Amino acid sequence: MVSAALLSQMPLSLFGRGNMMGKQSFGFQIWTIREKLLADFPGTLKMMADFGYREVEMCSPLGYNFESLHKIKGPEMRKIIEDAGLACTSSHYNLGELRDHLDNRIQWAHDLGMKQIILSSFWLPEDASLDDYKKAADELNSMGKKTKKAGIQMGFHNHHMEFEKRGDELIYDVLLDQLDPDLVKMQFQVAVVNIGYKAAEYFNKYPGRFISAHLSDWVNEDESVPIGQGMVDWPAFFKAAKTGGVQNFYAEINPDFFEESVKYLLDLS
Repeated sequence: MVSAALLSQMPLSLFGRGNMMGKQSFGFQIWTIREKLLADFPGTLKMMADFGYREVEMCSPLGYNFESLHKIKGPEMRKIIEDAGLACTSSHYNLGELRDHLDNRIQWAHDLGMKQIILSSFWLPEDASLDDYKKAADELNSMGKKTKKAGIQMGFHNHHMEFEKRGDELIYDVLLDQLDPDLVKMQFQVAVVNIGYKAAEYFNKYPGRFISAHLSDWVNEDESVPIGQGMVDWPAFFKAAKTGGVQNFYAEINPDFFEESVKYLLDLS
C-alpha cells in the first residue's frame, strides 16, 4: 500500500486525471527491464513502486514467451502486482495470440483487472503496402468489437515503421483513417520525436483517439536521455494529452533512467 506520508509528498496533478485521490499516476512498460523482472518478479515490481511508479504495463507472458511467468495464474499475478503497490492497467500482445486465442487473452486481462488490450505491432514486411496496412487495421477493428463487448478497450501501439511513407502518404495517418475510433484507440510512442514527429501535434489533431502513451526523451535520433532532459516539450505534451484522450502514461526507457525520470514527472505534475 502507498503510505500517507508518501502521498502527501506527491504534487497535485495539472493534467486533470489520475488516481482516485486526484494525483497523477505514472506507469512503466516492462520490456526494457524484462530480464530483471523475469528473474525476480515481485522484487522488481517493488523496486519500481519504490521509485514512485503506480502502474505497470505488462507484455503477455504466453505471447512473449516469458516462461518464468507462465506458471503464475492471472489472479495470483494480480495479487503479486498489487502487493508491490502497483496496478496492472494494460498489456501488450502480439497479433498471432490475439488472432488465435482472443477469448483466453480477454480472460487474462479480466483476471489482472485490466481495461486495455494493446496490439504491439502488425509486424508487416518492410515493403508492406498501404492496402496491407488497411487490411490489418480491418482485422483489428473486428477484434476490437469483441473486446468492447467484454468491457475492454483495444489499442494499437506504433513503432517508427508506421511513420514511413508510401508515396505521399504516411502509414500512421492511413491507419488513423482506417481504424474505428470507438473500437481501437491509439497508444502513442513518444520516441518518434527523434525522427521529427511530436505526440502533442497528433493529440491535438485527433481528439479522443488515444488511450495511452509510451514516454521517453531524446537529444537526437540516436541518443536517449532521462525524461525531462531531451527535446520533448513535456508541459505541452501533457496539455495536449488531455485533448487526445490519453488515460495512462508508461515510461519505456533505458533501465538506468527510470528513477530519475519518475521524479521529474511527479515534480511536473
